[in-house]
Amino acid sequence: MNRRPYPPTRDGQDKPVIWTVSISRLFDLFRDIMVEFDARAEIEPIHMGFEEAAQALRERLQTEHCDAVIAAGSNGAYLKNRLPVPVVIAKASGFDVMQALARARKISPEIGIITYQETMPELADFKSTFGFKLEQRTYVTEEDAKAQIKELKAMGIRAIVGAGLISDLADEAGLNGIFMYSASSIRHAFEDALEIARLTQLESTRDRIRVPKESLRTRYSLNELRGDSQQMQDLRKTITLYARSPATVLIQGETGSGKELVAQALHRESARAKHSFVAVNCGAIAESLLESELFGYEEGAFTGSRRGGRAGLFESAHRGTLFLDEIGEMPLALQSRLLRVLEEQEITRVGGVRPIPIDVRIICASHCDIEQAMRNRQFRPDLFFRLAVLRLQIPALRERPDDLVILAQWCLKQALAALGSSTPPNLHAEMQACAATLQTYSWPGNVRELRNAMERVALHLLATPLQAITPTLLTKLIPELGAPASHETTKTEESLHDLMEKFGNKQKNVAKYLGISRTTLWRRLQKMG
Repeated sequence: MNRRPYPPTRDGQDKPVIWTVSISRLFDLFRDIMVEFDARAEIEPIHMGFEEAAQALRERLQTEHCDAVIAAGSNGAYLKNRLPVPVVIAKASGFDVMQALARARKISPEIGIITYQETMPELADFKSTFGFKLEQRTYVTEEDAKAQIKELKAMGIRAIVGAGLISDLADEAGLNGIFMYSASSIRHAFEDALEIARLTQLESTRDRIRVPKESLRTRYSLNELRGDSQQMQDLRKTITLYARSPATVLIQGETGSGKELVAQALHRESARAKHSFVAVNCGAIAESLLESELFGYEEGAFTGSRRGGRAGLFESAHRGTLFLDEIGEMPLALQSRLLRVLEEQEITRVGGVRPIPIDVRIICASHCDIEQAMRNRQFRPDLFFRLAVLRLQIPALRERPDDLVILAQWCLKQALAALGSSTPPNLHAEMQACAATLQTYSWPGNVRELRNAMERVALHLLATPLQAITPTLLTKLIPELGAPASHETTKTEESLHDLMEKFGNKQKNVAKYLGISRTTLWRRLQKMG
């Protein structure tokens, strides 16, 4: 069924088409806000989620036009790499979270907050400063979310803050679900979608605008690799050089050093930039699902497979780039299939017999020592040499101390902007005065850890706008800065046995400490027997 025609805008162009996709109470908020944008866009609310939405939207896009999709939370993350149009993720702002916590506290002195995949580190210090009894949890799947809610309920917590899925599940469990999105955040998502649509329309009418719709799926370019150190200058030059080649690239670097950012920059600088960039974390998906995610499946391939089957990520990335993050965690059986794809340039769906030709550049990344994994017979040497035709090593943050202040200042500006706060007038001078304090710490979590720390600082500056940024304040807000220098280096040296004992055999806590997913930790424990 073709979409109905819509009237042209004042400049003679069609109104942008935006679809909002949700299955929770967010659907009502989308529907309420969309009327404010009626004059500027053709907006349709779609009450679906996850695989049902992905398949239905892909089918509609064969005959209909859509400039952007708006979704949120785990549903948005699921759709982002499964649709051939830009997906705008509606995000709750810092104010949204604080207002939700305030509402929750009126109901219960003890509060739970459940977020998709990652916790909010800035809340750890916030709860001690303002006296909140707050338990943070994360989830990946709906079953995971239900388990977290059940655990919090057993602890006596009656109010749970989260996105639509979480607040709905909390209500179903007899608790008080506190929805943390505001109308302001949804309006911001609509504005982002309209801007993407504007750029897309300009691309089709003006040759000077060369930002194809598909390339909008990458957020980062070469300019996002910030830092003036020689290491970063060399890295940017190497990326520009490697982007000219169709060869596979292996990116190595510590957790939080920016491996996906480098992969996206490689794609944006390459001849494939106008086509899709598709990313998958090989360590975050169960082995039984990873194969069908990568290669797709035919109808009836397994119990629960959808009618008509489904294309995999290789097919979605055709003529573009497929980024395989944490390639070292890929099971051996799938390593064999990946090697065949690299050699034959074709894939076969799970349960299928028909080979499908593909044209995909593979970029992969790992924070672990793959060469050691080869010696332990956990990674195929022939695959390694096919993947590592070109190699990139991202320097750790501690190896480029001169970039610390530049990065900290930029992260703090971004965090303040996200909270709707302006940049302090003396920010540059105050951050320069804190250089020595920042450089005493080895930052094992690299730029990601620095960004999280600056978000914590931003939250405090929001509460006390006249507070100057000093070494004393940073040490108070970031206690790690005052820890002994040798403490951080032990994180990667401790054995998993020691860590499991240290954390009372709680895999969730060990995974969080190491900065890896629970699936990745489980696989490592299995390898150790």
